[in-house]
Order: sequence, then structure tokens, then C-alpha cells
Amino acid sequence: MTGLDRRPAAATDATLPRGPLAGFAAGSLGMGVWVTVPGLLLLYFLTDVLAVGPWLAGLALLLPKIADVLLHPWVGHRADVEQTRRGDRRRLLLLGCALPVAFAALFAVPGGLTGAPAAAWVAVFFIAGNLLFAAYQVPYLATPADLRIGYHERTRLMAFRMVVLTLGILVSGLLAPLLTGGDAATRGGYQRMGVILAVGMLVAMLVGVVGIGRLRGSAADRTPAGHGGWRALRVALRDAQFRWLVAAYLAMSTTTHLVLAGVPYYAEYELRAPGLTTVLVAAFVAPALLVTPLWLVVARRVGKQRALLGAQGAFAVGSLVLAVGRPAGLPVLIGAVAVLGVAFAGMQLLPFSMLPDVIRAASSDAGGTGAGTYTGVWTATEATGAALGPYAYALCLAVGGFVASTAGESPVQPDAALAAVRYGFGLLPAVAMLAALLLQRRYTLDATARTTT
Repeated sequence: MTGLDRRPAAATDATLPRGPLAGFAAGSLGMGVWVTVPGLLLLYFLTDVLAVGPWLAGLALLLPKIADVLLHPWVGHRADVEQTRRGDRRRLLLLGCALPVAFAALFAVPGGLTGAPAAAWVAVFFIAGNLLFAAYQVPYLATPADLRIGYHERTRLMAFRMVVLTLGILVSGLLAPLLTGGDAATRGGYQRMGVILAVGMLVAMLVGVVGIGRLRGSAADRTPAGHGGWRALRVALRDAQFRWLVAAYLAMSTTTHLVLAGVPYYAEYELRAPGLTTVLVAAFVAPALLVTPLWLVVARRVGKQRALLGAQGAFAVGSLVLAVGRPAGLPVLIGAVAVLGVAFAGMQLLPFSMLPDVIRAASSDAGGTGAGTYTGVWTATEATGAALGPYAYALCLAVGGFVASTAGESPVQPDAALAAVRYGFGLLPAVAMLAALLLQRRYTLDATARTTT
């Protein structure tokens, strides 16, 4: 009999009401802005507005994320301490609501700074923002494991979250380039964009805090939380199922953030139409609003694991089409980006609903464990992928000899740089996603979780 079998049936019988579900999901609107806008615009902001060389720009985005490898598990530890002492993680969530301040400051680089000083400014506020994001994201994503719900209800909960997150990604991804000034983006435009989106972030994140409180009031698991903190960290790192799931998600996160960072370059230098940035973002994100419910149906029928493998394979195929570039034709390329978007929806919904499955299995087998600590390791992995993706694309640009510039300049790029723009956006993501697929195949918990919870 597995650990999951030993859990009482009453612990997984709750059905979550729609009102608290919607409130919980609203928090993802704010997180969607932070996940999307820096990944979409920050590298381009550094190289084409602040005249930061691509190698230094990549480092300015990578080094703050390296700190997250330690910060997120520590935040997870604190979340478990709060859960043990207070019965909730509300104080961390409220601290995380300061994230919009760091977001606005990230794009408010003083007018006299360019090059290395500008990169340093961005790096400092990126570190601050990442810490505040962790303070909100870790207890937020620990919520499903805290609730008295089962395998399919966890997927339903994360489907609500995914739809709203997608809406946040889509709206911010479309608005941000427009608010900066579009083809005529300026420092002032980036600063204006940061302030406007920060206000929306704050409202959404506060609504999310209220929603989490209502969910816990309706379906909180009243069983003891079990051990947490550093002991839970050791348990998490020794958990083979968790390690394979995390490794696959690292490859997925790296790949999707690489593609996101490459969108403005691909639009400007491969498609020769910077205005297509918003079209490509819409083609990548918008399908999730339609297909997330379909991924929920697929997961119910074939299981989360098999559905996720299908999403990873589709993403790799779509990426190879993008590597062809202009000869494929604009409609085909936009269609390929849409395929990536359909796969992206599955890769956001399914792993995040598999994480509480792993936590619940570990809690049963080990006599209880810290959901916050597990989630902290998970979000550290996500943050690492968010850093590695843009850095990998920046390295491609640097190897190709990409020429950095300030706003208003239009330097002639060498042929090698143009090839780097194309292959970095298409071929490299395909290879990385195939690696994710191979890693994901090693995860074997899904069949047991599906039949026992």
C-alpha cells in the first residue's frame, strides 16, 4: 500500500466553490505582469535603449536570478514557520504585495545612466523584485497542498489560476510594448509603462490574498502540518519523483523564457517589423485562454503526465518551424507561435497541478512535510529558468556579434547576428524542450496519484 493509500478519504473530498476560486486566481494577474514584462522587454531594454552590451545585459538578468536559488527555499522555510506558528502564510503574502514598487523602479533608470551603470541599476531592483515575488508566489502556490482536495480538484484549481494568469500575461504582454511607445520607445515610455502596470499589479495581488483566505476557510486541511523548514528541504531534495519533475520543469521554464526574450528581436530583425512583437505575443499567449479547459479535459482522460509529454512534443515541433524564418511565410510562422502557445498552456497547468500531488505523496510517506519548502524549491527552479532563458538567448546574440544601441539608433547587424536571432528563437528551444521531454518521462508518480486521490 502506498503512502497515498494511507491518507483518509475525507481528506480529499472537498469541492472548491467558484467565488473563492476566482479570488485566488486573481492573484495571478499581478504575478503574470512580473513573469511576462521583464522577460519580454528587459533584455531588449538593456541592449537597445540603455546601450548595454548583450553579454553584460545577460549577466545583469542572470546574476539576480542565481540568488533566487537560495532565496526561494529560504522563503519556503519561512512560509512553513508561519504556517506552524500562525496557521496561515498571510504575512508573507502581504509583504509580497510590495512587488509593484520594485517593478516600477526596474524601468525607471535615471536619464544619465547607460552601459554598465544602467545594468547595475536594473540588477539591484531585479534582486529586490525577485525577493518580493518569492514572498508572494511561494505561499500562493503552496495553497493547493494546504487544502482538503484530491487529484482532479487540484487540476481544476490550477486551471482557474492558469486562465487568469494567461489573461495577465496577455494583457501585460500586449500593453507593455504599446505603453513604452512601440517602435519609438523611449526611457520615459518605459518608466510610464512601469508605473501604470504596477498599479494594476497591486490591486490584483491584494484580491488574491483575500481569495486565499476564503479558500482556506472553506477547505483547509485540518491535519497537522508535519515537519517543515530545513528538514523538509532535505526531504524534498531526496524525493526522486520531485527531482525528476523539477528537472523537467527547469528545462521547460528555461525554454519558454528564452522564447519570450527572443520575441522582440525576432520581430525586428527576422520579420523586419517591430510592430509584430505584440502579434507574436498574442499568438503565443492567447490560445491558453481557449485551450486551458481542453487541457483539463485531456488530463482527466489520460492523466497529467501523458498530457504534459504531448505538450512538450508539440512545443518542440513548433520551434523547429520558427527556425526556418521568413522563407516559411508570416502566416505559417504565426501559426507555429500559436502551436507553442497551446503547448505553453499545458506546460503551465499540468506541472503546477502535479506539484501538490508530489507534496501530498511525500506527506503521507514521511509523516508530513512542509508544502512551503517544496514550493520554495519549485519556484527557485522557475526563477532559474527565467534567468537562464534570456541569458542563453543573449549568449546567442553575443556569439553572433550583435551590436547594442541606444533608443533611436539603428545599427547594421552582421549576418551572423541575424542568424543568431533566428536559430536562438527556433532551433535552441526545440533542443531544450526535447531534453525536458526526456526528463519528464522519468516521473512515474502520476499513475498512482490518479487512482488514489
